[in-house]
Amino acid sequence: MTRPRLRDAALAIVGYDDINFAAAAAVPLSSVRQPRRRLGRTAAGLLMNELENPDHQHRQVMFTPELVARLSSRPPKTG
Repeated sequence: MTRPRLRDAALAIVGYDDINFAAAAAVPLSSVRQPRRRLGRTAAGLLMNELENPDHQHRQVMFTPELVARLSSRPPKTG
């Protein structure tokens, strides 16, 4: 039995955090980008609230990530 070659397979590779290297790679890497600055500011605000207000309410904060599609996740060629 022969194994299919990687370039013949329908394969997508996606990273996370959209580091600078992702766009500069030989095959630009698709990646999920988080709103890092907003995430950090929100975390700092929640921490300050907890330190300053002993009766604070814990809460869940959700952020919407963004898919940055690059060559590593293009659909396969047809025909």
